[in-house]
Amino acid sequence: MKKSSWMIVSVLLIMSMLLSACGGNNNAGNTTNGNAQNGSAPSTGETKTVKIFQFKTEIVEGLNELKVEFEKEYPNIKLDIQTVGGGADYAAALKTKFASGDAPDIFSNGGFAELDMWQDKIEDLSDQPWVQDLVPLAAEPMTKDGKVYGMPMNLEGIGYIYNKDLFEKAGITETPKTIAELEDAAKKLQAIDVTPFGNAYQEWWLLGNQGISVAFARQDNVDEFIKGLNEGTATIAGNEHFKNWSDLLKLTVQYGQKNPLTTDANTHLAMFASGEVAMMQEGNWAQTLVDNITPDMNIGMFPMPIDNDAEKNDKLTVGIPANLVVNKESASKEEAKTFLNWLVTSDLGKEYISKKWKFIPALMTIPATSEDIGMLGADVKKYVDENKVYGLQSSKFPDGVTQEFASVIQQLIADKVDVEGWMSNMQAAWDKLKK
Repeated sequence: MKKSSWMIVSVLLIMSMLLSACGGNNNAGNTTNGNAQNGSAPSTGETKTVKIFQFKTEIVEGLNELKVEFEKEYPNIKLDIQTVGGGADYAAALKTKFASGDAPDIFSNGGFAELDMWQDKIEDLSDQPWVQDLVPLAAEPMTKDGKVYGMPMNLEGIGYIYNKDLFEKAGITETPKTIAELEDAAKKLQAIDVTPFGNAYQEWWLLGNQGISVAFARQDNVDEFIKGLNEGTATIAGNEHFKNWSDLLKLTVQYGQKNPLTTDANTHLAMFASGEVAMMQEGNWAQTLVDNITPDMNIGMFPMPIDNDAEKNDKLTVGIPANLVVNKESASKEEAKTFLNWLVTSDLGKEYISKKWKFIPALMTIPATSEDIGMLGADVKKYVDENKVYGLQSSKFPDGVTQEFASVIQQLIADKVDVEGWMSNMQAAWDKLKK
């Protein structure tokens, strides 16, 4: 027994020495990995946490499901996913995160002016393998001086979502391309006892971010106009396109449900999905939300017409709702890049982007059929393919202006100010926050 025990101990000692000599202890000094050059983090044996702070509430469930699968594949990387959205002030929450020393490793950024504001915190991602596959339109907001600083999550269209069956019942054979045609459609819907519009005008983002973008986009040169606002050589007050946009707003209130200023997005979605209202201002992200209430509802989307120029009105607002960026000061930035790369190159990530979230992919390498992205996504993609789009302009606004705009617009809805006063107040909001 003693001899046998001694031999076993000897064998164990030899095996231990061999493992140690071969690097079998997987210590922190062993940092090389063949996947690092392909966007994967080096394997060090040390577990790293990647904190993700984003605002798209509709993908939270899917992100948490992907987290489980990603961590199986990369057991040394843990994801901590936090979401602030659905009407909450994400920008303020992000600033608090950085100020409190709890900065995320990955966070959302809208691009353009928002990229400029956060430039010193954002990692250059130009060398990442997915960059070469970006749809050109999707790359614009996060491209500066030839460098790409963020991964666009998807393309999103914003306009009026409508119930095709109710339109047919009311005798509306074509989607309205002028404000006169829109009012005519509203009257036909009223005639069959259907409320034309469901207005969630409690929501600041719907008014001050997405809705008002049309008035900016219709300027002869939107970038020059915004530059003029910043330099004091252009003004919103008295601007024809803002006046026209206010006419559209008033039309939706006139033919909408009661109490629009106390109606939130969940309520107008429920009203629309139940057939109580025929139209609502939303984006194609609403596809999954409507499907959850009324599966297989016959719906579509058309642009928001602000005047009677059919050709100029027949362009859909399309933008990049969010870009995922990497904190350049993060201790886990390589791991953060690994996750972003996995999200858009793995079969599972691609499936979630197009089929689960119904996203219009921002990368040409992610396939998406009309069946994948739903009726709304298919309508948006058609406008994109035909190059009939206006870019979403709100990312070019000074920080905080979207919320200020919404407050001023809500005053107009409540009849606390006339149109001229409203435009002057819009200008004052810009002047207060411009740099």
